[in-house]
Amino acid sequence: MPEDRAAADLRQITLTFPDGATRSYPAGTTAAEVARSISPSLARAAVSAILDGVHWDLQWPIERDGRIELRTMKDPEGLELIRHDLAHVMAKAVQRLWPGTKVTIGPVTETGWFYDFDRAEPFTPEDLGQIEAEMRRIIAAQEPVRTEIWDRARAIAHYEAAGEPFKVELIARIPEDQPIRMYWHGDWMDLCRGPHLAHTGQLPSDAFKLTGVSGAYWFGDVTRPQLQRITGVAFRSRDELKAHLTMLEEAARRDHRRLGREMELFHLQEEAPGMVFWHPNGWTLWRTLQDYMSRRLRAAGYREIRTPQVVDRVLWERSGHWEAYRENMFIVEVDEEGAREKRINALKPMNCPCHVQVYNQGLKSYRDLPLRLAEFGACHRYESSGSMHGLMRVRGFTQDDAHIFCTEDQIEDECRSFIALLSSVYRDLGFERFDIRLSTRPDVRVGSDAVWDKAEAALQTAIEGLGLPYEIAPGDGAFYGPKLDFRLTDAIGREWQCGTFQVDFNLPGRLGAEYVGEDGARHVPVMLHRAILGSFERFIGVLIEHYGGRFPLWLAPRQVVVASIVSGADPYVAEVVEALTAAGLRAEADTRNEKINYKVREHSLAKVPVILALGMKEVEGRSVSMRRLGAEHQQVMPLEEAVASLAAEARPPDLRR
Repeated sequence: MPEDRAAADLRQITLTFPDGATRSYPAGTTAAEVARSISPSLARAAVSAILDGVHWDLQWPIERDGRIELRTMKDPEGLELIRHDLAHVMAKAVQRLWPGTKVTIGPVTETGWFYDFDRAEPFTPEDLGQIEAEMRRIIAAQEPVRTEIWDRARAIAHYEAAGEPFKVELIARIPEDQPIRMYWHGDWMDLCRGPHLAHTGQLPSDAFKLTGVSGAYWFGDVTRPQLQRITGVAFRSRDELKAHLTMLEEAARRDHRRLGREMELFHLQEEAPGMVFWHPNGWTLWRTLQDYMSRRLRAAGYREIRTPQVVDRVLWERSGHWEAYRENMFIVEVDEEGAREKRINALKPMNCPCHVQVYNQGLKSYRDLPLRLAEFGACHRYESSGSMHGLMRVRGFTQDDAHIFCTEDQIEDECRSFIALLSSVYRDLGFERFDIRLSTRPDVRVGSDAVWDKAEAALQTAIEGLGLPYEIAPGDGAFYGPKLDFRLTDAIGREWQCGTFQVDFNLPGRLGAEYVGEDGARHVPVMLHRAILGSFERFIGVLIEHYGGRFPLWLAPRQVVVASIVSGADPYVAEVVEALTAAGLRAEADTRNEKINYKVREHSLAKVPVILALGMKEVEGRSVSMRRLGAEHQQVMPLEEAVASLAAEARPPDLRR
């Protein structure tokens, strides 16, 4: 036994297990040894541990008392290790196949991993098959994984000698109080904080796939070297991988960028990066959604306002946004006539400071609270070109925004009312499922513990009072207050963070908001930031992909196309369009000299929900032949019945109730 381990054995540590039982071990005992001390089967199954909340490698020595939980492949941590080890195995395979390739970082993602490489020649899609084959050879070899802690100077010298400048920079970024840990997979080594599996043979060889190659700047900085990123996905089993790949294929079919072109909804172009050009069909969808939201907000007691897009930097300095968000703000400098210096303004990145200005006009009483101010406010934030993605991440967007000014005693009721409204809106828009996450106080925060206790309890009580499940994210609240985040699930199982409800004790006081309380004294109101859709751009992107472009009739920008089969039916087509339009439907005529099958295919590609095909038979019987999007058969019915039926179906859900 090494001398230092012998000395450590003289000191005992106590480990507490999930069931409350405790055991004593020599200091320096590894998690693998703990597993063996419990049972041979657990020793075979264990892949890592959780020590006092930290994911712990089976090889790492334990030097102190603590709470320990052993993890197997069935646990989430097991899947994390699979993905993490595969990132290393892929990097090893790449350097085997193309010696001289420099490695950078390879983190785990939600469904797999990526690794960024510096290589003169570009990777091709064909190279991915070679890399996968080499990875499987490494897995089959069951190469052992081991780890060591190096001192900083040794690690830097090693990577400088190996010609790996990116690793040298990574070491410089590691805080002085953290270890420099090296991991070997067989004879290949990588700088990594771990943990990892015991050997490559623990990896499933048939449950991963490399999915693509793309460009990526070092640390996302466009001034730094451009690298090549290889991405992969991984799961525990082949069936799980197959299900995921099927979902990806479906997601590609539902891609809002492709459907946006096919349905003529919007486009983006280089002259206005991150800004959306809405076409007539897309703007119709937008306005339909906005009109619906306006009605729901009015019914819930909100008062709609409009605030400026360009605001002097003085307001942003007072609110604290200038310091926190300056690098993400678009600046507008103006030469004011007669002024000594240029006036510096900013396009607003958010609406909240402007809403406080509306609140501040006129002294408020406690009887005026809660005051709910809503705005579909246009905002602008600088996003790097590499991070923008269709409608999902843009530079110019419109927030579904509102702020509620209230007393501390009103937080719970306002939270409960908001969740009920959000739930109803999501159901109307076709989302039956959403998850709630309660983020509690961070270490750095404003406000007293007593006020935080009250706010967190109010949010928790409101959720539980509605009988909704939720999870707690300790320490993830904003510095000004706790918050709720709402993640809805779309038709193919993906989660989207959209709604939010945030309690703010900070901003109203910074911007001088007050009200006269029942005691006659002046108090600072609590400000509740809340959104249901988040931004119109992103939510419309989510809607497009959720429905695959096949919107319910009330949302569809083009609801009905009335198409002639023969030119003799053209006058009747015009009459039918007029009747549908009078009933409130968005209807248009197609009397082109084309075959009906061609017209049906074209409008079906554009995802028009209803096509009415009219020939001389329909003219004579004053009927319509109705074709539903995706249906194999058509339905013939009298014109008046068709108009009434479609008008009822196209009525927005809030107006049907």
